[in-house]
Amino acid sequence: MSLSSIFPSRTIAIYMAKMFLLRTFAILFALVIVLQALDILSESGSILAAPGNGEAQVWRYVSLRAPQIIAFILPFSVLLGTILTFFTMNQNSEVIALKAAGLSAHQVLAPLLVASAGVAVLSFAFNDRIVPRATATLSAWQKVEYGPIPIDSGDRSNVWVRDGDDLISVNLVQGRGGNTQLGGVTLYDRKGSGSLQAIIRAPRGRRSGDGWQIGPATRFEVASGKLTSVPSMIIGRGVTPEQLTLASVNADGLSFKGLSNAIDDLREAGRPTKTLEGSLWHKLSAPMSAVLMPLLGAVAAFGIARSGKLFVRAVIGMALGFAFFVADNFSMAMGDLGAYPPFLAAWAPILLFLLIGEAVLFRTEE
Repeated sequence: MSLSSIFPSRTIAIYMAKMFLLRTFAILFALVIVLQALDILSESGSILAAPGNGEAQVWRYVSLRAPQIIAFILPFSVLLGTILTFFTMNQNSEVIALKAAGLSAHQVLAPLLVASAGVAVLSFAFNDRIVPRATATLSAWQKVEYGPIPIDSGDRSNVWVRDGDDLISVNLVQGRGGNTQLGGVTLYDRKGSGSLQAIIRAPRGRRSGDGWQIGPATRFEVASGKLTSVPSMIIGRGVTPEQLTLASVNADGLSFKGLSNAIDDLREAGRPTKTLEGSLWHKLSAPMSAVLMPLLGAVAAFGIARSGKLFVRAVIGMALGFAFFVADNFSMAMGDLGAYPPFLAAWAPILLFLLIGEAVLFRTEE
């Protein structure tokens, strides 16, 4: 299939793409202003409640929150931009003229699909470079209730690790690799049935061979109630420093590459990664939803305006688009629960609504 068969008229293609992009970004700007204003009204009290905060901190919050709002609202803007573009063209009988000239429904849609692909690329770059940094900073700021953000020293507290049937709790982990130091170590010695046999405590520990040397330790036998002291002992053979030093991963606060590396590290440490894998795939599928929106909104493009059903068609297009976002959120939730595989959780809604959009288009126009 040649390019000329997809775009019979270069002038019409540029005209439609320009109209679509102008409306999409105009809607995006308007929605971001409204949502940002509502959001700042709800958060300004908490920001100004922190000692020393003033107008500068409010504007800082706006700069950190705006990228999140843009990333969230962009697919909606593409959907509304598509519907508004086709609504206008249908009212002016431009779609009728294009079809009378021999263009198929897919040829009418082609300029918007190409333009939305460009929006998807822009969305991915924005979500990968700007949104994670803003999200990570805002999350850290909110944890201290909009006060001064402390410098992360890399220390980890209240870490739990499973060693076979046993559980190891560490109050404080400092250092990395072979230099990792443990503070406040508790080993819960359990049998295969899960029954607790003994509790071993020690104030400190360090790496020794393939395990951890702790001491001076005390051992409490649950059955007999006997308490004994041990100068030092080795526990957790096979437990790596990474299992103790890797912190919880915030997928929204990492770029695609950063999240991929974090998943590799967690997998090597033996930690579950299914939820993060779903988030990784969603970083690719979410921008691709922009390409799907012209197809779902295409129902507003066709049909005769004077039939009186143009508004109904526009509402149907909006309903299809919003149904996709509901299905996408539901699918990701099922992926987080482990009901869906990560790849399916991220891509199933797009594939499903691609088939629905094509079926509606072929049924009504082709």
